[in-house]
Amino acid sequence: MVFAWDVAVNDARNLDEDQTKRSTRHPAVTALVVVLAVEAAGLAAAAVYFVVELLVATPTSVASAVGITVIIAAGAIWVAFIAAGVLRAQAWTRAAVVVVQVLIGAVAIGSFQGPTPRPDLGVLLLVPVVVALVLLFQKPVLAATTGRDNEQRTF
Repeated sequence: MVFAWDVAVNDARNLDEDQTKRSTRHPAVTALVVVLAVEAAGLAAAAVYFVVELLVATPTSVASAVGITVIIAAGAIWVAFIAAGVLRAQAWTRAAVVVVQVLIGAVAIGSFQGPTPRPDLGVLLLVPVVVALVLLFQKPVLAATTGRDNEQRTF
């Protein structure tokens, strides 16, 4: 009897399983990963912009500016982890994608209103949200992220 921990990491059987998983990935899953990666890159770019603005300009509240910058950076890292989880077809990613899209959607809707509305930013934020939610509920993506057997629990 061979246990999972007795099999070497570079065992040919493990490589074959990884190659099979990659070769059978549905295009909808890949598209969702791309959308999430673009969102993570956008959040990372926003975090860099906020850091530069924090160093160049004088904010009204330094604590608030630092706090928002840290939240944006943490969001970028979290969305990148979610994209990696979707790529690995892990079940926990479905709820995480919905939560992130709802939060980004709230920011997008807020961009359409207020004293200085920015509908251009609202559309820029809302389009990936809609695309990600539509892709998330496609049958191939649901099928890919439903199984929990042999799922790695560590990142």
